[in-house]
Amino acid sequence: MPRPTKLANNAAEATADIPSGATLAVGGFGLCGIPSTLIDALLTHGISDLNIVSNNCGVDDWGLGLLLAERRISRMTSSYVGENKEFARQFLAGELEVELCPQGTLAERLRAGGAGIPAFYTPAGVGTQVAEGGLPWRYHPDGTVALASPAKEVREINGSEYVLEQGIVCDFALVRAAIGDTQGNLVYNASARNFNPLCATAGRITIAEVEQLVEPGEIPPEQIHTPGVYIQRIVGPVDPGDKRIERRTVQEK
Repeated sequence: MPRPTKLANNAAEATADIPSGATLAVGGFGLCGIPSTLIDALLTHGISDLNIVSNNCGVDDWGLGLLLAERRISRMTSSYVGENKEFARQFLAGELEVELCPQGTLAERLRAGGAGIPAFYTPAGVGTQVAEGGLPWRYHPDGTVALASPAKEVREINGSEYVLEQGIVCDFALVRAAIGDTQGNLVYNASARNFNPLCATAGRITIAEVEQLVEPGEIPPEQIHTPGVYIQRIVGPVDPGDKRIERRTVQEK
């Protein structure tokens, strides 16, 4: 008996039950491998007060930057935010709460959450405000700190100090893959693999958009990057050409 398909009719249908106030893990790095079709669907739905975990927040006019510009995001957990001027403006004006996290720690927090690991020890951040607390999470409009990060547990293990970091699990996760089948098995292309596999496991409900949609069995098992057990919904095929260059570093001819 064939298994039921996870294929949604479109991105709007796949994201229709994401409510305002939801927590979302969003794959991608810069503008590489971002689930732009699903992000556009969220923008159309009009939901707000989103708590998003993503390596960065797109740029001013693309990716998560579109949600940010419409004031749909209330909190970001990220590791790099330097390509988005509106992000900086909202944060410094007290309009956005931001938890900055070392990039490797953010990746491991997502991986741990997806693996059912509630917390882990890491040397990253020991001796800094990451561990000791005091990093600004939200400012008052006058520039004073409204909310700062708390101190974290630090433990000595085998003569070295480690800080305790918590795993991340979100209500939903949005990811993008190059190839996917109707059972949710995914293959990412080159560096678009980045945070996508980690976010895919960290969502209670994970929605994947794919550039090429195939039938179950067409992807060799050894080539699968994210098994379909982690994916609840598939959208595709999406336009493979809707990709942007974050920063051009070559001269025009």
